[in-house]
Amino acid sequence: MQSSPPSQSQADGKDPKSCFWATYMQEATEHDGEFLDKYQSDMDIVLIFAGLFSAVNTGFIVQMQSNLNPNPLSTTNVLLGMLLQAANSSFVPQSTEPYAPWQGPGASVIWVQSLTYASLCASLLAALGAVLGKQWLSNFKRSGRGTIDDRARQRQMKIDGLRTWHFDSVLQSLPSLLQISLLLFGIALSASMWTMSTTIAIIIIASTTLGFTFYLTIVLASLMAADCPFQT
Repeated sequence: MQSSPPSQSQADGKDPKSCFWATYMQEATEHDGEFLDKYQSDMDIVLIFAGLFSAVNTGFIVQMQSNLNPNPLSTTNVLLGMLLQAANSSFVPQSTEPYAPWQGPGASVIWVQSLTYASLCASLLAALGAVLGKQWLSNFKRSGRGTIDDRARQRQMKIDGLRTWHFDSVLQSLPSLLQISLLLFGIALSASMWTMSTTIAIIIIASTTLGFTFYLTIVLASLMAADCPFQT
C-alpha cells in the first residue's frame, strides 16, 4: 500500500501544533495592534480633555468661592456706620437696616457649588481612569517569555480576562464620565448666571440643551443603524 505524501508542516520540519500556534500568534498580533491603538488613542484624548476641562472648572470654582463666605466689605460698612452714629448721632442719620450676622450661603449658592464640584470630581475621575487604563494596556502589551506555545497561551489568558472583567466597558465609561462632567458644569453655569443676567443664562441653557440633544441623537442613531458613521 502506498503511503500518503507528507504534509507541508512535516515537510518544513514543523509539527501541526507548532504551526497552529504560529498562525495563532500572527493573527493575534494584528488584532492586538488594532486593539491597543484604539484604546491608547482614546485614553490620550480623555487625558487631554480632562486636564483642560478641569483647569477651566477650577477657575470658575475659585471665582465663585467668595459666595460661600460673608462679604467683609458689607460687614465693615455696617460697623463703621454704627460707630459714626454712636459718636455723633446728630450728624449721622440712623440706619434703617439693623446689623444682622451672616447666616451662611443661600440654597441656590450651595446647589451651584455642589454641581460645580461634582463636575470637577467627574473629570478628575476620568483622568485617573485614563492613567490607569494606559497602565493596563501596557501590561496587556507586555509579552511573557518561553516557547511560542507558552506565549500564545498567556496571550489567550489575557484575552479571556478582558472579557471576564468587562475591560472594554470600563474603558468606554471614561468618556461618558467627561460628558456627564460637561453637562453638570453647563447646568451649574446656567444656574449661576441666572441670578446675574437672564439673557446670558438663556444663551448658556440653549447651548447646553443643543449639545445634549445632538449627543443623544447621534447615540440613538448609532444604536439603531449599523452603518451610521457616528459610532462612539
